[in-house]
This record gives sequence, C-alpha cells and structure tokens, in this order.
Amino acid sequence: MSTGPSVRNILISAAIFVAMEIAALAILSKSSSLANIWINRASHRTMAAVWGSFENVRNIFSLSKQNEALLEQNIRLTDELQKYKDAEKISLEASSSAEVRGSSFRYIPATIVKFSTNTAHNHIILNKGSEDGVKPDCGIISADGVVGVVEAVGRHYSYGLTLMNTNISIGGRIKGKDYLAPVVWDGRTTNGAFVKDMPLHHVVAPGDTVVTSGFSTIFPPDVPIGIAGESTMVDGSVFNIKVTLFQDFSSLKYVSIVENLDKDEIQALEAEKEDGDEN
Repeated sequence: MSTGPSVRNILISAAIFVAMEIAALAILSKSSSLANIWINRASHRTMAAVWGSFENVRNIFSLSKQNEALLEQNIRLTDELQKYKDAEKISLEASSSAEVRGSSFRYIPATIVKFSTNTAHNHIILNKGSEDGVKPDCGIISADGVVGVVEAVGRHYSYGLTLMNTNISIGGRIKGKDYLAPVVWDGRTTNGAFVKDMPLHHVVAPGDTVVTSGFSTIFPPDVPIGIAGESTMVDGSVFNIKVTLFQDFSSLKYVSIVENLDKDEIQALEAEKEDGDEN
C-alpha cells in the first residue's frame, strides 16, 4: 500500500527534473547566443578601432605627402610668376635701353627640422643643404612673407637666422611709395617688427604694406613683410614705424629657400670696385 505514493512521487520528481533540465538547456542555449552576439559585437568594435587607427596613421602620412607636393607646386608657380615679372620689367624698360636683363632667382622647397622662437637670436634648421643647391646668404621665405636668411650650409641641412633675431635687418620699402628703410624685429613678439629710421618728410600711414626693396642680393623685390602701424619720432629726426608681420612664426613648417643666380657676379663686381678704390 505504501509503495504506490512512493512511485508516484518518484515519477513526479523525475518529471520535474526533466522539465528543469530542458529549461536549463534552453536558458543555456539562449545565454550562449547572447554571449556570442556580445563577443561578436565586441570583436567588431575592436577591429573597427584597430583599422581606424591604421587608417588615421595612413591619412597622416598621406597628408604629409600632399603638403609636400603642394609646397613644391607652390614653389614652381612662384618661380614662374617671378619670371613673368622679370619679363614684364624687361618689356617695359626695353624701349629706353638697348639691352636689359632681369635678375634671376631660384626657389628651393624645404621643410623645417628645428626652429626656435624663445630667444633673442632665434634660428631655423632646414632639410636642404649644399647638395640641393643651397648657399650661405640665400633668403628664406614662405607663402606669407619673409622668414630669414641662410647663414651656414651642410651637405643635407642648412642653418638660418630668422627675422625674429636681433642680428637680422631686412631691406624694406613702403609699397606704392618707394620709401626705403631697414626692417628689424621688435625683440618681444612673434609677429612684431619695426621699420627703422624713416625720414620725417616721408609720410607712412597705418595700413601701408611693407615689402622687400629688392636692392640686395638676398631677396627678390616685393616679397611681403607686414603692415605698417603707428609711427614714433626718434631724436626729432626720424620715425620708427611698428609693423605687424604677415608671417606667423608660431605655425611655420614649410618654406622656400631663394637663391639669387646673379649674386656671385654682383658681389665680385663690388669687390673689384672696392679693391680699385683702395689702390
């Protein structure tokens, strides 16, 4: 009599156990699916991040190459523009001269390797040297204006003094008025300079453009320097004029080295004349 309920209880327990096993397997199956989905999603995110990083690195190198290509294109266009200016000058002067020859400049694109802005004698190191045709006393310019002058040259690198250097003086003039005066750094800021020793009878208004004079063997004429500001009288005889430089030295990376192809002939002639005067 007592065995009936016992068997029934066993059967009920077995049925409950089987049901629980089925439920557990179902839950485990679902849990595995969710885990697989989560793992797949996580792996996809990781792969996307890794590939994104590789793509960013590739884009950085690509942009660097594009910048260098644009720089070289800009240099070629600058060179061609200078040739057109020389040709125009020759054409205008040909009517009053039997033979006229324009000065010739060559432009060498360069990238800045090292650059100082926090001393009184700031310098610049460029990735072009004598094997690229760079010589001492070549000018350094950018798309914005005057940067400095090459002082020393190695095989693959060159060392220059920037306009942010108290030892540098650039021959400048007021555009449209042909007033000549040296331009020097103000010694304090990255975009400030002075036109020094401007005669009192020359009227320079704020907003006038300051450019290179062209009366040297370093820079071509009319390379932008900056915008004239306030004038201050010095010793009652000359003006010093504040200049806001076009070149922003805080963000400089690419430049052009300018070589005057007539420089050696001009300097040899000057040296010959000086020797003749001494004798």
